Amino acid sequence: MATRAVKRVVLTGANQPLELWERPVPAPDPGGVIVRVSIAGVCGTDVHLWRGDLPLPNPIVLGHEGIGTIEELGSKAITDYAGVPIRLGDRVYWQPVRQCHHCYYCTVAKDFSLCDNAMEGLFRHANEPPSGCYAEYSWLPEGMAFYRIPDDTPSEAIIAFGCAMPTILQGIERLGGIALNQAVVVQGCGPVGLAATFLARLSGAREVIVIGAPPARLEMARRLGATTTIDLTKTSEADRLEQIRDLTDGHGPEVVIEAAGHLSAFPEGVKLVAKNGRYLVVGLWSAPGTVPFEPRYINNNNIRIVGTALGQPSHLYGAIQVARAHHRDFPLAEAVTHRYGLGEAQKALDSVARLETIKAVIIPSS
Repeated sequence: MATRAVKRVVLTGANQPLELWERPVPAPDPGGVIVRVSIAGVCGTDVHLWRGDLPLPNPIVLGHEGIGTIEELGSKAITDYAGVPIRLGDRVYWQPVRQCHHCYYCTVAKDFSLCDNAMEGLFRHANEPPSGCYAEYSWLPEGMAFYRIPDDTPSEAIIAFGCAMPTILQGIERLGGIALNQAVVVQGCGPVGLAATFLARLSGAREVIVIGAPPARLEMARRLGATTTIDLTKTSEADRLEQIRDLTDGHGPEVVIEAAGHLSAFPEGVKLVAKNGRYLVVGLWSAPGTVPFEPRYINNNNIRIVGTALGQPSHLYGAIQVARAHHRDFPLAEAVTHRYGLGEAQKALDSVARLETIKAVIIPSS
């Protein structure tokens, strides 16, 4: 692919209208690839970026959940990051983060999700070749993990859970797993909450209780394994606590997963957890602020609170395997409910912000 001008959606600053830029994309570096984007997930974090909840160092290309086909291979790019041989036209799945392998978290703590430099790809200046996926093409440098998608796995079944599935896979791993017959409460039913709901079902939880809104998302939660759904807009915190206690024999759930992305979920979640239970906090990555809560619930009930941020390459690979194994038996692909072109990216963000979608995607070719 010769160097050419490539369209990309650019966020220049908080609450600024999205812009469509055209800039050149060079040939891949020796270990990299160029991908023609076929479908890009619209994440709630994109909305938070647009609102200014996370500071931008410079204009960036939006989109961190990408599936596309390999358009050009670097001279040393012969396999994906699981060692699977690749060729032109293969579908691949990636996120624009690249571990540096020379910071404390990469080499000592060995937790790539906390790499000091991993976000450079996501926050690269929009004039540079984009690794973000609100673009016609993405430029993946050497070290940015990508994985070939098996031919029998629909792209929609993977992108429906975008970065949510890798994030939840890491979170449940950090949590120590969900045991057979445990009760689980999931706060939130966006893509992160739906991924958590589905994995709780696969883990053999006896109760999977989902709190959230609107009705369409709660219905999808039921289709993905929720045994009970509670409409956040029609109940009070006291109502929810009483109902969940009734469903769990008065003890409360052994596991609560915060996937709401709203600060108010945290103090409520602490109260919901059973004695000696665990609380996984996932959704507050891009929700700055403080909220009062009572630490005595943690102390007196022996509660363990586990935080998790992002995921690691292994979890990206794991998300593909989850979709591959289960897309025929569960409506994973049907969670994609709204599709937009590059020129409609602002409309896509607005619809996600209004909770009109289950999962929205950008189709650059449309």
